[in-house]
Amino acid sequence: MPEPKQSDSNQKATTAQNDDVRSPLVTELGTTTIAENVVAKLTGIAAREVPGVYGMGNAARRAFDTLTDRIPGSQTNVSGGVSVEKGEKQTAIDLTIVVEYGTSIVDVAEAIRRNVIRAVEQGTGLQVVEVNIDVADVHLPEDDDEAPAKDSPELN
Repeated sequence: MPEPKQSDSNQKATTAQNDDVRSPLVTELGTTTIAENVVAKLTGIAAREVPGVYGMGNAARRAFDTLTDRIPGSQTNVSGGVSVEKGEKQTAIDLTIVVEYGTSIVDVAEAIRRNVIRAVEQGTGLQVVEVNIDVADVHLPEDDDEAPAKDSPELN
């Protein structure tokens, strides 16, 4: 059954409700704009603080970050694995994470959402409307126990 069409007055009321989102960023005295990379950095830092998060991003992103970390003078990319859609007053965030084996993915995801929402809303004044989390991998303890290379001095 098709939905009834809204009258022009109903459409205007709906639009007005969306515009009524209160924000400390839009005031009578001016507007403050926050760049997406600011939201992404705050999100990356907040997500990494949660116990059970091993890393951020997919395998290619983590490999690239490992390489760039070895370059002298390079900065750590804290926003890897974070995607942000930002409006004037609100933002939506997508994260790709790797969790430690043995942790509850549900508990880690809930903790990430709480920490990210707190950090972004307090840090920027933007309202976080959603935090979507994609668990890309589970880090196993034996992944850290890499065998030494054939020509490694440890074998000689």
